[in-house]
Amino acid sequence: MVSYRRAGALVGALVLSFAGAQLHQAWAQEETPVSPTIKHKDAPVNSVSQEQLSGAGSDVNNFLHTNGNYDQTRYYLGKQINKSNVGKLRPAWIFQTEVKESLETTPIVVGEVMYITTSFNHVYAINAKTGEQYWHYKHKMGPVTTYCCGPNNRGVAIYKDKVYMGTLDAKLVALDAKTGSLLWETQLAEPEAGYSETMAPTAVDGKILIGTNGGEYGIRGFVRAYDAETGKQVWNFHTIPENSVGVWETKDATGLDMLRDIEAEKKALKELGDPYKTLGGGVWQNPAVDLKSKRIYFVVGNPSPDLDGRLRPGDNLYTNSLVAVNLDTGEYVCHFQYIAHDVWDLDAVSPPILTDVKDKDGKTVPGVLHAGKTGYVYVHNRDDCSLIRFSEPMVDQTGRWTLPTTEGAKMFPGANGGVEWSPMAINPELGLSYAVNLHQPMTYRVDETPTPYPGGKLWLGGAFTVIPGEESWGNITAVDYNTGKIKWQKKTPLPMMGGALATAGGLVFTGEGDGWFRAYDAESGEVLWSFLAGAGVNAPPAAYNVDGKEYIVVGAGGNTQIDFKRGNNIIAFTVD
Repeated sequence: MVSYRRAGALVGALVLSFAGAQLHQAWAQEETPVSPTIKHKDAPVNSVSQEQLSGAGSDVNNFLHTNGNYDQTRYYLGKQINKSNVGKLRPAWIFQTEVKESLETTPIVVGEVMYITTSFNHVYAINAKTGEQYWHYKHKMGPVTTYCCGPNNRGVAIYKDKVYMGTLDAKLVALDAKTGSLLWETQLAEPEAGYSETMAPTAVDGKILIGTNGGEYGIRGFVRAYDAETGKQVWNFHTIPENSVGVWETKDATGLDMLRDIEAEKKALKELGDPYKTLGGGVWQNPAVDLKSKRIYFVVGNPSPDLDGRLRPGDNLYTNSLVAVNLDTGEYVCHFQYIAHDVWDLDAVSPPILTDVKDKDGKTVPGVLHAGKTGYVYVHNRDDCSLIRFSEPMVDQTGRWTLPTTEGAKMFPGANGGVEWSPMAINPELGLSYAVNLHQPMTYRVDETPTPYPGGKLWLGGAFTVIPGEESWGNITAVDYNTGKIKWQKKTPLPMMGGALATAGGLVFTGEGDGWFRAYDAESGEVLWSFLAGAGVNAPPAAYNVDGKEYIVVGAGGNTQIDFKRGNNIIAFTVD
């Protein structure tokens, strides 16, 4: 058993060891700092209709989806806070949670009520105007949770009068939006087998969509739809098909040779068979939803074991891929694989974005954008998932693709990215996407002898460690997604993780691990405003309007994965 305390130490030492945690509920209750008891108060709930969810992209009052709307553009149409007055932005209120640990939640706002989550699956309903607490739900965790990269939770979905959350012990729970009481819970998979949930669910057409984490534990990944009223499963899509071999691709999406030994892999396939049952393929972030075509688009993470491909011959479909399935049935539509047979843990993580793009002939077509841990923005045709273009590299690509060795080999950009789970934002008026990146050189080492499937335990097949003395840094990059050219780029002293929000006021908001939360000019990248939050700002911002006043809100709680300073603040900003 690996305790969370031990896992945190490993993450701090290695930055990313993917040391999982098996956590007893009694320990969690003992270690969680408890603030003074606050009397429960019902939240003034407005039922959220499908019509509201569908029109969220043009709604300046509410923030109804993790990434703003079904297209996941993170583009807020409010202009009250803009380039001319953002310098006057000030805290309107600060809410402190009971849990001082990695904070990656995106606040969901409905009228005057805001819903936030914390690590270890706490949910709060608070007043979006004042920060006053209405209610607080603490999930009663099962005896075992096994998870990678911290006990994070990225937020809730809301539909009608219910709030939905995925949990570390691999459950989907439905809460009463007014009172916070538990209405039902559904066990999605077995945490003993390596399954867990940190992603936010998506509510659409009476269904709750959710994927699974656990790609580092030999799971078989999935995306599923559950009935929003009952919690019963509607459909299931395995992110690993029974035939996972593929076409024996030798080049990545950018055309570089990945140095695969195809003959050795084919020999291993004859001896071992298809590894689909333990091939990983977790899904970390929300799918984008195309209501017109009745399709959802999501990206699939790394194969298991992460760094050792000897036990998993073939392309390892659909790991490291953009995938589209039918919204009503879960049936496969199309896919595009960025890295076949990945042995670098450069999985697809950041959520896809739907927007119109220019194709290779300059014609406007429905597109899909994805920012990769490889450090590129990929632009796809939504019709068939095909790749239209990829951007100029946003981070150093030296040594890609250097294969892991038993002695250890240096590789850029490192297992954290490029763009990690951090969601991009776009400004469709400017045709720009905004990505936050990491540069973190690592030593990749593969085990001398392949480690067989360990039964739901951490299964890396090696290790990747930050190189002592090597500089790590981050950047914020604006890419013209119709040309692939970088419009502007701003370097940051620490690796970037958290995400961005763009607004029609000509701004881009994002935070840094040292506590700075900043507003940038969307066209030039000039820093227009900064605020020091006291802990790592490693959560995606949101925006909303109450009683005619616009707010920007973000969590400042740090991050386990890169060991940024912890905190427990949700901070809302406004201008007078």
